[in-house]
Amino acid sequence: MRFVLKTLKNGAFFSGFEIFVLSLRSKYDIFNQLITNLYKPFMKRTIFTTVLLLLVSLCQAIDKNTVVVTYNGTSASVSVASNISQYVSVTSGTSSHVKITQSDSFTGINATVDNPDGEIIYILSGTSTNGEFYLEGSYKCEVDLNGLTLTNPSGPALNIQNGKRVAISVKKSTTNKLTDGANETYKGCIHVKGHTKLKGKGTLNVIGNSAHAIYSKEYCEIKNLTLKITSAVKDGIHCKEYFLMESGTVSISGVADDGIQCELDGTVSTGTTTDHEEEDSGNFYMLDGTLTISNYGGNAIRTAGTITYSGGTQNFNTADTEINVSDIEAVNSDSSQDASYYNLAGQPVSNSQANGIVIVRNEGKSRVALTR
Repeated sequence: MRFVLKTLKNGAFFSGFEIFVLSLRSKYDIFNQLITNLYKPFMKRTIFTTVLLLLVSLCQAIDKNTVVVTYNGTSASVSVASNISQYVSVTSGTSSHVKITQSDSFTGINATVDNPDGEIIYILSGTSTNGEFYLEGSYKCEVDLNGLTLTNPSGPALNIQNGKRVAISVKKSTTNKLTDGANETYKGCIHVKGHTKLKGKGTLNVIGNSAHAIYSKEYCEIKNLTLKITSAVKDGIHCKEYFLMESGTVSISGVADDGIQCELDGTVSTGTTTDHEEEDSGNFYMLDGTLTISNYGGNAIRTAGTITYSGGTQNFNTADTEINVSDIEAVNSDSSQDASYYNLAGQPVSNSQANGIVIVRNEGKSRVALTR
């Protein structure tokens, strides 16, 4: 094979084959640069789109054990974490009258330090003037209020048909408002079938247009939150078993009946129990916090048991209280040195002052008695 030598200006020699190869390389470089210039914007757009989709996916990710409910007018979106989807049934579609059933087979999943019982957490936010949150279940749960304004013209704003412990957590720095409509079937704007624990570091405003502002079929406990009840057709708070205020700020006004009423769930009082386990005493306990009760039609506090203030601030007439009197029996105040006596306002009295109708607490049980 013969190659023709050519001389460049600088005196270098290249064969015809080398010239051919250089020519191909030059064309390849031009083609490659052309493709790169055309493809680069596409690559940038593809990478940007991929990153954006990833960020959106991360933002929309639902934490384990959570159900996120967002109200918007007459509609609501409900997102369920994948690890609990088999236990949660949403039957309301996109309606603002949200109806959820928590399976009876659910007994806790993915327990953590913050959620030791592995319960499901329902996070509610948004606004609706014609909506509700209805939940059925048989295992303890938590309902978080995270900036929720909810009105149900035909019933409770929160209707929790769950006989276990229900924690209603008002999230820090949020303001929430619940209002119900007239419906004699239910007993409160917040209607809970089981044990109710109100907690959190946010603010909750409640208006009861049907009956009580807050109704708990079993005990009611309050911790930390700011609770404002501004109106109720009946009681501000009505519960059974016992009422316990650990801390927080509670203001009750504009109620037609009692500020707070606590009654027995059964027929016989258990008296105070250790850590209030299985307690059904009808007792009222205030450990700390500030409780303000004003502009009411009945009593500030009415109980089926005793009233105990261990601390905190009571901004109401503590004498304007009442113990429900029933099944009065006659006893001798000197018959049992171990018994404790309380007047009908739930205030302790000495043995010598225990005259007339009083509450007698003995051996962990309480009863109303006529002393002599």
